[in-house]
Amino acid sequence: MFSVELSTGKRFGVEPGESLLDAAARSDVSMAYSCRTGRCSSCKCKVITGVSAALHPESGLTDAEKMDGWILSCVRTATTDMCLEVDDVSLTLPRIRTLPCRIHSLDTLSADVRRVVLRLPPGSEFNFLPGQYIEVIGQGGLRRSYSLAKSTAADMLLELHIRAVDGGAMSEFWFSRARVNDLLRLKGPLGTFFLRNVEGLHVIFLATGTGIAPVKAMIEGIGAMEAKDRPLSVTVYWGGRTRSDLYWDVAGTAAVRFAYVPVLSRAGDDWLGVRGYVQQALLADRRDLSDCIVFACGSDAMIKGSRQALVQSGLPAGRFFSDAFVCSSVN
Repeated sequence: MFSVELSTGKRFGVEPGESLLDAAARSDVSMAYSCRTGRCSSCKCKVITGVSAALHPESGLTDAEKMDGWILSCVRTATTDMCLEVDDVSLTLPRIRTLPCRIHSLDTLSADVRRVVLRLPPGSEFNFLPGQYIEVIGQGGLRRSYSLAKSTAADMLLELHIRAVDGGAMSEFWFSRARVNDLLRLKGPLGTFFLRNVEGLHVIFLATGTGIAPVKAMIEGIGAMEAKDRPLSVTVYWGGRTRSDLYWDVAGTAAVRFAYVPVLSRAGDDWLGVRGYVQQALLADRRDLSDCIVFACGSDAMIKGSRQALVQSGLPAGRFFSDAFVCSSVN
């Protein structure tokens, strides 16, 4: 076993062939992550000392980042003792559990998006932080990840917004075969995309497509915060191609000042709102980003483009948090 020390002062052991992220979780050490497949960069950390080996390709890193010593903890294992520079998640994450669940309701939100509500067994303990996601486990062990679109499971119900994927095995289930009371399993909560350190700052949400689901949960969470912990304001930029992609009536919270900016990239002539992409819309507003914190959820391209552009425009680098939706295999 190799020893890994983080820049936060925490330590854990890594078994041969075990990912750094899994080893940390086994020792109750919280590290940032999202996709767990090496395709986003949420779990990016920098090697200070030591050597690691890739378990899977790190497509979430550029060649320049790799040359500069960055690795992805979800697909790297230690081959010597190591020291890593990482951001501190700072919170103790809710316990990850695998539970049975049943489909409580199925609703159509748009031509290619369904709202699925899952019902947990009576008396279940399932806690999560608004913004986290779950894995739904279907027949044959097929798994797909979906963000939770509610801030709590106090009523034993979990809300998901699911977009159809052409040729997707799980999409075929959700849109053709799923029925109320069907039995499934879920694993979660997962991910480190959640509100943190927002007091005294202006929160900006960037979302594309069903990336609005965790944003909905986090807005609800802000409304339930104590006054001392709340941000100064909340602004939501939600992007889609056409009007039908903006399937939810975005609602704020009376707890803080709230603004909503819908953005369309393929708008028709009758669209009088903002055109283009969400990061472009934010930059066009020319606001001072020095007292802002950004939470971005949606396509990997949007997140990578947003991070670079916003930091270059004055957003402190440590105040950009993201959850990239990376495509699963259709099989």
